[in-house]
Amino acid sequence: MTIQLYNTLSRRLEPLETIEPGVVRMYVCGVTPYDEAHIGHAMSAIVFDVIRRYLEFRGYEVRHIVNFTDIDDKVIARANALGQDPLTLSGQYAAEFLAQLQAMNVLPATAYPRVSTTMPAIIAFVQGLIERGYAYVVDGDVYFRVRRDEDYGKLSGRSLDEMLSGTRFEVDPRKESPADFALWKAARPGEPSWESPWGPGRPGWHIECSAMAMEHLGPQIDIHGGGTDLIFPHHENEIAQSESLTGQCFARYWVHNGMLQLVNPQTRQVEKMSKSLGNVVTIADFLSRYDADVFRLIVLSSSYRSPLTYNDEVAADNQRKLERLLSALAPATGTVHEGPAVTALREAAALARERFITAMDNDFNSPAALAALFDLVRAINAARDAGLDNDALAIGQQTLRELAGVLGLRLQPRQRTTGAEATPFIELLIEVRSELRKAKQYALADMVRNRLSDLGVTLEDGPQGTRWKWER
Repeated sequence: MTIQLYNTLSRRLEPLETIEPGVVRMYVCGVTPYDEAHIGHAMSAIVFDVIRRYLEFRGYEVRHIVNFTDIDDKVIARANALGQDPLTLSGQYAAEFLAQLQAMNVLPATAYPRVSTTMPAIIAFVQGLIERGYAYVVDGDVYFRVRRDEDYGKLSGRSLDEMLSGTRFEVDPRKESPADFALWKAARPGEPSWESPWGPGRPGWHIECSAMAMEHLGPQIDIHGGGTDLIFPHHENEIAQSESLTGQCFARYWVHNGMLQLVNPQTRQVEKMSKSLGNVVTIADFLSRYDADVFRLIVLSSSYRSPLTYNDEVAADNQRKLERLLSALAPATGTVHEGPAVTALREAAALARERFITAMDNDFNSPAALAALFDLVRAINAARDAGLDNDALAIGQQTLRELAGVLGLRLQPRQRTTGAEATPFIELLIEVRSELRKAKQYALADMVRNRLSDLGVTLEDGPQGTRWKWER
């Protein structure tokens, strides 16, 4: 079956057909590292990490490029406020973000280019647009002639006249049209600058991604990704400048993830995460409270193209989902290694794999893929209760680990510093509870269970006895 993915450019599902057979060239817009990264940044990174992992699972080689906009207005303003060098500041936050992505189990990209190290390619790109009549110089600034691009607006689906009437553009009488956007900005006092044929300055926002994509992947790429907030003007302008320079289709598929939203605990209203509202949840904040798998499950539980709603209740619900997945990896307690129960588990594992692939082939439908995994979890736990031994149970457990790994789930219980010391006492209390139940002293047995629960220990009764595990 062919992988189908939704193309923002065509507004429909399309079969994946790559420029080079067996190779996917994927460029994803990264972050502007001027402050701590938040879970919205993590969401986008995980979406494209899952896409990459699945493409590799299906046999593709993925050349994955993610940029850092390490010099722009926000970086400069923050650095000036702190009295720091802008590139030093952005370098520190970029390094911190990469460490957090590793903690989130996001695979490292093939390359992480930065604006500051791509300057020769950016300058050559701008010069090429000037030579072709698509750009013009004014007082050391360089602007792109939007009206020269006949199909400008094809990604966002808006005509230039609609944009001019409905969009607020920076007023600059030097521009030929209000919609013309900056490719190069002349140097200003207190800002870093680089030498160019038009004088010292720095790149505009949009040109950097086109230059970095082409430098690392060539003039045409297969997938260009980013958040829906980048469709206009960033990605629209990337298409305009790239295709005006090369005369070729820049990206075959434009893939956009939905935005993360928060639920206000007081008003229960959905609101945008922003510093002005004081509701930013950083990646560090989240990882201090939950396992990285919990956030990945939050992302996987809805379509990557849909808005993602987050609050503590959502996190707690996905913590329980993680516990359900982990329950299937508990060791066997029986001795059965052949028979109907083994056959049933083998069939359940094969069905889960088939349903997983069908779901992910359909525009990376992770909710349906997760549903297949949870059905397999039920089959594994039923097989354990039927008395299967470890070798027989591994038929399902290995499939679960493999498919969960395709989604980037590690399925590792969180380490607890007091766990080893407490284990003998917990097991002793479980034995006491078992004897109390045999003696029909159910009130005392329930008290033991409840006190253990208060201490973070969950008991699970089954045909093979009582199992226990730490809660989060």
